[in-house]
Formats: sequence, C-alpha cells, structure tokens
Amino acid sequence: MKVLLPPGWPRPKGYANGVTASGRQVFIAGMIGWDAQGVFHTDDFAGQVQQALQNIVEVLREAGGKPEHIVRMTWYVTDKREYLAAGREIGRAFREIIGSYNAAMTAVEVKALIEDRAKVEIEATAVIPE
Repeated sequence: MKVLLPPGWPRPKGYANGVTASGRQVFIAGMIGWDAQGVFHTDDFAGQVQQALQNIVEVLREAGGKPEHIVRMTWYVTDKREYLAAGREIGRAFREIIGSYNAAMTAVEVKALIEDRAKVEIEATAVIPE
C-alpha cells in the first residue's frame, strides 16, 4: 500500500487523503458496537467504536487479512460532537486495534442508524497483497 500525498499538501491527522494498493479486495459491511451475538455492552461512544473496530478485524481475519491491509473506512456517527469529544479515546482504541492511520477515511454525521443503541457504524475496505 502506498499513501498518496500531493506535493505541498499537509499530511492529514488520523487518515490519508488517498492510498493505492494491489491484491485481493475485501469489502466489510458496516460494523456497529455490538459483539458477535448482537449484544451491546456499552452506550459509551468510544466503547462502541472499540467494539466496531474489533468486529472489522475479526471479519478481515476471516479473509486472511490484517488491520494493516485496510485501505478505506467510512464512519457514520449519530452525533459529531460526541465523536469529537471522544477523540482521544477513539485514537487510543484505533491504535491498539488497527495500529495504522494510513487508510483513506470519511466520517459523516447521520440522523440515526438502524440499530437504536448504535452510535457509530464503520465500513471498511481492505486489499490483501498477493
């Protein structure tokens, strides 16, 4: 994977503007903050992010991939202020579970998610080198 940073552009904090990669593509559906049995263990925003990220890693592992193979993430959050306020905890969980900030990312505030208790839903795309 190669991070794309046009000349003169400042390096973004927490994501990449773009990436290029070759290999087998893995598309991971939106993961929310419940466990494999569909049980929420917290209503804490950062706690739900942590669980959603762990869910992504589990699905990716099933394809033979690792967190460093993630090239794209889209985050849907129900409250951007809550997301921003939890930034430090989210960053810590991201570093512990994913490890790298090289994925191209988008975060969007939405009115609601399908599961009423869900505060965040994260989609991911990975490219596993061949």
